[in-house]
Amino acid sequence: MLKNNQLYYFTLTIIVMIMGVISRKIDGVPTFIGDGLYACMIYFGMRILFVNSNTKKAAILALLFCFVIELQQLYRADWILAIRNTTLGHYVLGQGFLWSDLCFYTFGIAIAFAIDLRSLNRN
Repeated sequence: MLKNNQLYYFTLTIIVMIMGVISRKIDGVPTFIGDGLYACMIYFGMRILFVNSNTKKAAILALLFCFVIELQQLYRADWILAIRNTTLGHYVLGQGFLWSDLCFYTFGIAIAFAIDLRSLNRN
């Protein structure tokens, strides 16, 4: 069964990544949807890396990762601004710090965590 292996989490990561990119391309979709999807993607990515660990560890690591990414946006050196001005840099590092993003990341990870728990409890 796919539920506990890396292929399952990789598939979820790719699906959420595609949804996140699409959410940024469609006019009228609030940006917080993409922020939540970004956090879901990070959670499932952590599950790829730590597939044999418990879900709480993945959630905590994902939350820490998202918070560090958001907090690093307060750093405004020219070299990192140049990276953020690229498409990939913008998607990975973001552009500007927002307190609200921390809430959206928390919410996105909570959703991914709930999906994961439900999937694990089904079988």
